[in-house]
Amino acid sequence: MLETPLSWISLVFLGIFTGVLSGLLGIGGGLLLVPALTLFGIPLIQATATSLVAVLLSSISGSVRNLSAGELNWKVSLLLALFGIGTAQLGAWLGDRAPDAWLSLAFALLLLVTIYLMHLRQRLQKQQAQQPEVVIAANSNSIRVLPTAGIGLLAGILSGLFGVGGGVVMVPLQMLLLQEPIKSAVRTSLGAIVAIAISGLVQHAWNGNVLWIPGLCLGLGGVLGAQFGARLLPRLADRTVNLMFRAFLIGLAVYMALRGIAGL
Repeated sequence: MLETPLSWISLVFLGIFTGVLSGLLGIGGGLLLVPALTLFGIPLIQATATSLVAVLLSSISGSVRNLSAGELNWKVSLLLALFGIGTAQLGAWLGDRAPDAWLSLAFALLLLVTIYLMHLRQRLQKQQAQQPEVVIAANSNSIRVLPTAGIGLLAGILSGLFGVGGGVVMVPLQMLLLQEPIKSAVRTSLGAIVAIAISGLVQHAWNGNVLWIPGLCLGLGGVLGAQFGARLLPRLADRTVNLMFRAFLIGLAVYMALRGIAGL
């Protein structure tokens, strides 16, 4: 179904659409791409693996920009990645062996948890805004190893298992456990996602689950769409964005839950 040039063009537009929503709602494209790919009739494990191609391209694009601007705390990113690489392999291994129905139900739960995590992120952001600003330099030597390692481990398994970047988990946890400002947390998590996504992709590719050309098409569209979504965001009221975010994720969660129930 995804083997013709026409289908590849449609995937570029799908990538643009999910990229716009990703940039607009501030969530990783994998959360949107995986359910969308299942609508094309491909198994969830292939959707998960293929989504990681797009996640990798978008994270490289953002990280190169942050690194060139001197805004990436590469030491924190590296530590997150070191612990996430192994669990990304584990997540991909588990996903390849999990029944499609149970994986769908677990993904639906992840979408609902995402709503809470984004609410937590907004609350922490407001708390930070009320406190004196703390500037964390890109070459800071102050790294809390244990909580950083735990965050990396969790993000890795979610990335490999569900085909998501893991930023939706990393960012609020970095803000909560590491007291990292939100902008710094977003940048360091994005940098870590590069290595974590590669690790998950290696395992999925070994298992033969990756659809490379569709993944590249989605990634190209996602990079373009995210830029447009980020520019559109300032024009919308916060309340509008929050309502869109919750409604969209609830809709996807219901779809994935029904898909899982139907497969039991």
